Amino acid sequence: MRRLSPARLTIRGRLTLVYGGLFLLAGLLLLGVTYALMSQRLPQNSTFTVSRSGPVPDGPSTAPPAVDGATGAALGGEAGLPSPTEVEQVTRAAALARQDALEALLTQGGIALVVVGVAATAFGWLIAGRLLQPLHRVTETARRIAGAPDADRGLHERIALTGPPDEIRELADTFDLMLARLDQAFDSQRRFIGNASHELRTPLTLNRTLLEVMVDPGSASPELRQLGSTLLAVNARHERLIDGLLLLARSEGEVAERSYVDLADVVEHVVGQLPPGPVGVRAEPAEAATTGSSVLLERLVQNLVENGVRHNVAEHGWVRVSSGSGPAGTVRVRVENSGPVVPRYEIPSLFEPFRRLGGDRLATNPAGAGLGLSIVRAVARAHGGTVAAEPRDGGGLVVTVTLPAAR
Repeated sequence: MRRLSPARLTIRGRLTLVYGGLFLLAGLLLLGVTYALMSQRLPQNSTFTVSRSGPVPDGPSTAPPAVDGATGAALGGEAGLPSPTEVEQVTRAAALARQDALEALLTQGGIALVVVGVAATAFGWLIAGRLLQPLHRVTETARRIAGAPDADRGLHERIALTGPPDEIRELADTFDLMLARLDQAFDSQRRFIGNASHELRTPLTLNRTLLEVMVDPGSASPELRQLGSTLLAVNARHERLIDGLLLLARSEGEVAERSYVDLADVVEHVVGQLPPGPVGVRAEPAEAATTGSSVLLERLVQNLVENGVRHNVAEHGWVRVSSGSGPAGTVRVRVENSGPVVPRYEIPSLFEPFRRLGGDRLATNPAGAGLGLSIVRAVARAHGGTVAAEPRDGGGLVVTVTLPAAR
């Protein structure tokens, strides 16, 4: 699954940066406009009008002299008026007060803008996380389904997102509809395989009965008995194929009813039931307790052993079956056999239905139905386990099934 690189910002981080950047830009623009308005409101040059203090003498009235605050020059020189130096000091004090007011506006406004901007960015981080939480829920559900051990596992899950009918709710509903369609398609496929297999078993059983009657040694000619034997072998192979399809369809679903099963007992039982043959089978059982279907687990071990016996060398062939503890919290069953050299690149195809070594499809040879390892993988996944195969040095395979240990 594709992961985000550490250097790439998430959507939440980008939304936070955009929100914080826009807030700071708007704050700077507001501070600049306020500074311009205050600068125009405060006068840059002041003009002071000074008059005499005290009573005005009798006689023609004269206008008091004006003093220009910018230059500090007295227009008139009567006694009691401020000196040019005093006027200049007052003018300088007014200019300094104006400058201090504008600088205080920039300094205090900038500090307030930074503090409020940081708070707004943190608030934007929280809001973005809150808004993206439904999207995280959609992602987690999709990741669980994609990480299921089989393609149709987890399709029964639904997001079932609640909330306002926005774009994320629409995405979640569409995803749920897609899951429902896929789940229905896989269920239909399994039901079809099961129903078709059941329908085919009846005529095959009838054919076997008729053929057995036909090849009766007391009434059939040698040619007829030979033909009947050939047809019985073909019919038996078809029966094995139907049984394999039924088991494969049943094992692809998760095991609902579980019981305590010791794989050591299963290994001993399967090896003890094998008929004697040219290939020696040795059991090395060790305690390996798990939970699941004893019937399916027995079929798993049986398929592995039969596969190891079937695909072996003509002389001095051997199969070794062992069970025991695996990595933390798991148990394992391992089947190792001698045989022809298996290319590593062909191992994945061996677990596909109707596939054999060399890419051969289902044929008319009696080597098997091509479902043995497919059933092994399906049973292992139904029990929450895995199966892996490695080519053995000198020829043959080492197949290891790992299952959760019983608690």
